[in-house]
Formats: sequence, structure tokens, C-alpha cells
Amino acid sequence: MSEEQTPYQFTLKNEAATDMLAAKLAGLAEVGDMIALVGDLGAGKTAFARAFISARGGDGEVPSPTFTLVQLYEFPDGDIYHFDLYRIEEAEEIFELGIEDAMSDGISLIEWPDRMGAYLPFERLDLILSIGEDEGSREVDLIGRGESWTERLQKAFPQ
Repeated sequence: MSEEQTPYQFTLKNEAATDMLAAKLAGLAEVGDMIALVGDLGAGKTAFARAFISARGGDGEVPSPTFTLVQLYEFPDGDIYHFDLYRIEEAEEIFELGIEDAMSDGISLIEWPDRMGAYLPFERLDLILSIGEDEGSREVDLIGRGESWTERLQKAFPQ
């Protein structure tokens, strides 16, 4: 299997469409998974994370972890760790945030995953967001890295 997978591409016309995709992926996610949220400022990474957490059963406020760097959401079927790595300067700083526990004991949603450098695990789902042509729309590429996510995406989005 080649390292570079063909992306699943979607146009999300509005926030409701983003919520639907987040709910579908939340249903596929398992403890130990990492979802790398990639995109420029304002592309919708935090909005996706909010919808994902809500779909897993979160009923409270889901603040952006921009200043806290990580937010923990506890659920009976596995905790969700929402990281925003935009402000870290050295990749090694991720270990101070408890990222090792998150990757083994929960589901990790990671904004600005490139800040992890060489510590970014290969086994992950890349969710690449960009602002669409129409107001409020987003373009999304999903790339499963590793066998587990590749298989789940193939079943969830048959082509």
C-alpha cells in the first residue's frame, strides 16, 4: 500500500453539512485514533471539532483550545482530547500537554498537527479544510493514513 492515499473530497455547503460529516466521522472514530485537522485560520477546524464532540455526546460548551492548548472531554466510550498546537514553538512541547495519554487512551483532534514535526504519527486521519467559493462553504479532503482509517473510509464512503 502506498503512503500517499487518494483523498475523499467533499464540498460542504454550510455549517449543517459540516455537522453531518463530523457526526459520520465521530461514529467511525475509535479510542487511540488521531484526526489531524489541517487548514488556514478560519477554515473551520474548531467548528468541525465542536460538531465532532457534540456528535459523540457532548452537551456542554466546546471552547477553542487556542489559549489552553488542550481541552479534555470525558465520555464513557472514550475521552476526546482537542489540541490546538498553533502556539507551540518546539515539537517537544507536545509531551507537556499529555499527548501520549491522549493517543493511547482517547481520540485526539489536533489542530495545526504540522507543529508536531517528526512526532506526528503516520496512523491517522487527515482532514484538510479550506474555504469554499460560496459564502459559508468549505472544501474538505479526507485522507486515511494507515490500514485502519483507509478501510473505515472505504466502507463509509464507497466510490
